[in-house]
Amino acid sequence: MVGSAVHRRLLGESTKLITRQRHDLDLCDQAAVNDFFAAEKPEMVIFCAAKVGGIYANSTYPADFAYDNLMMATNAICAAYQNHVRRFLFLGSTCIYPRDCPQPIREESLLTGPLEKTNEAYAVAKIAGLKLCEYHRKQHGVLFHSAMPTNLYGPGDNYHLEHSHVLPALLRRFHEAKEQALPAVTIWGTGMPRREFLHVDDLVEAIVHLSRLDNPPDWVNVGTGKDISIQELARLVAEVVGYQGEIKNDLSKPDGTPLKRTNTMLLNSTGWSAKIELREGLRRTYDAFLNETATATVRSSS
Repeated sequence: MVGSAVHRRLLGESTKLITRQRHDLDLCDQAAVNDFFAAEKPEMVIFCAAKVGGIYANSTYPADFAYDNLMMATNAICAAYQNHVRRFLFLGSTCIYPRDCPQPIREESLLTGPLEKTNEAYAVAKIAGLKLCEYHRKQHGVLFHSAMPTNLYGPGDNYHLEHSHVLPALLRRFHEAKEQALPAVTIWGTGMPRREFLHVDDLVEAIVHLSRLDNPPDWVNVGTGKDISIQELARLVAEVVGYQGEIKNDLSKPDGTPLKRTNTMLLNSTGWSAKIELREGLRRTYDAFLNETATATVRSSS
């Protein structure tokens, strides 16, 4: 989702874009990554690759999430340095911060407490990537830095019912419930946890902005600074989709982190802020989902 959005945004620029699909370049293969960088010699890298998923996927496959994300990050960052990449922008996630850190989350909360257990493996890998960029910048003077976006959504998201993140999973559930005239849709947990959501096009504008700063922070939060409860989100998604049935809660399922909202003052101080409101972003995303469904391009992989 993120890589595609970055590609769409930069197509109109004069910059030469060098891209690879997953089947063309396995970022977990160190030799292949080294060969790619040696052959292409990029001046700048925007690292969007990640193995991602929701609570179920992260809890069920922690070894896979840790290994894949660690290998992808370390292979790419080290190969970039060895091949004289001028700038490397690493994308992580706000799940890197402690479960119970003060809200809204500031960048300095990193490594001040235990992580949320349901996505610990992914978070540890992303912390490693962030720190590897920081250490290369400190030791070698290269402009390697990181951005930590909050929960993302938008065109090209993964709509797998078990392995996707909460928003695309809800959108698909409510869409199918409307199509099948189901009387109710069940969501995980109490619905009380609060989350922040950023449209992927807003993230891309933040990436472009950061890539043009002469002295960006080592890492910076990217978000809206606004949160919403999962229950409120479910009602909003149902409204956008046009589903009018009942919303039920499965209290046997975990809630995850009770509250997660970013403090975006550091990025805002450099001149950037999010523009797309959640309702409008959901409308655009649902339109994209309908188009992807009609053209058989919707993502629903594990």
